[in-house]
Amino acid sequence: MSDPMTPDQWRAALKAEGVKFTEYSGWTTRDRDAATGKAFGPVHGALNHHTAGSNSLGAVAADGAPNLPAPLCHTFLPKSGVAVLVSCHRANHAGLAAVNSYNAIVAEKPIPKPDKSSGTVDGNDALYGVEVENLGNGKDVYPRAQYDAWVRWNAAICRHHGWGAGSCAGHLETSVEGKVDPLGPVEGYGKRGRFQFTMQQLRADIAERLKHPASWSPDTASTPPPKEVKLTGPAYTNLGLAHSYQLAPGGWNEIQFTEEWTDEAGHHAANGAVFAVGAARFTGSLSLRLDGLPVGDVVQVRMSEWEGDALKALHPIHEVIGTPGGTYSIVPLAKRIGAGRSMRVRLLNQSKTDIEVASAVLTALIWKES
Repeated sequence: MSDPMTPDQWRAALKAEGVKFTEYSGWTTRDRDAATGKAFGPVHGALNHHTAGSNSLGAVAADGAPNLPAPLCHTFLPKSGVAVLVSCHRANHAGLAAVNSYNAIVAEKPIPKPDKSSGTVDGNDALYGVEVENLGNGKDVYPRAQYDAWVRWNAAICRHHGWGAGSCAGHLETSVEGKVDPLGPVEGYGKRGRFQFTMQQLRADIAERLKHPASWSPDTASTPPPKEVKLTGPAYTNLGLAHSYQLAPGGWNEIQFTEEWTDEAGHHAANGAVFAVGAARFTGSLSLRLDGLPVGDVVQVRMSEWEGDALKALHPIHEVIGTPGGTYSIVPLAKRIGAGRSMRVRLLNQSKTDIEVASAVLTALIWKES
């Protein structure tokens, strides 16, 4: 529980964290407090959104949306990465948040899927909000500068209040109205090349940042290509997800493996989407559990080969068909990849509704070629 940041505290926290920013006229007095009779605070966390549009500053700061007066956030973050301070008071961004999700944010515990039956709270009362400029179609890319400022903005708030990264959430993690934001591909961050945005990855980057002084910047040096390793036998790789995540309809999305149970160094890259690097041969399987996939609807699964951030080859598609009570599937993996290439697994949700990737466990034996 904390009092909301004052204008001077906002300026100091963002400046210390390295966030470039401008101030929208009237941001220190613009609010929804008087109109609603509700005061902003105490605050318990930060909620992250995408705008689902472009050139949205006017709407979020002054014009509002149909039946939703401005301000619609505390900060607007355009693709340039130069944040715009819109308000430091109560803003219309969060709407109703499921109590089970909200309580997890307050306690900084893993956030469960929002359950309306647990009750709701008005997130506008207690959560900071940032609107990050992106079309929200799963294809529009967040540039490096924008994502770097995004990480810093969340870290600045957490550092000021003494919070951990668990106090940062996405609208899809709290909404009882089926919100899907934020989503979309990210150009890169630090040494990492292109990857698919997830709140799990954003929280990991915020947590890493909070381990360092506010003046810290991630190393952006190019990652050297994987070294060839001579092995007397295969290496065992066992990767999975730390938390489930939402998969929106349309567009191929890479699985971001976020837990590593057993692995030998050098057999998959630091980028969570990569599970094998060549020259190598591998065999194994991917076990999937999908929740909310309508009966008879399809999620496609396919492996893809990359050289750096360039897609080089697509493998045959496997189809997972929705079944009653949750969908389970085991997809076989067997392939040789050439030197300098990496392997990823991508999913395509062909239903008309969001589904949950409840579990994804990849196990493989990998033989490196000398």
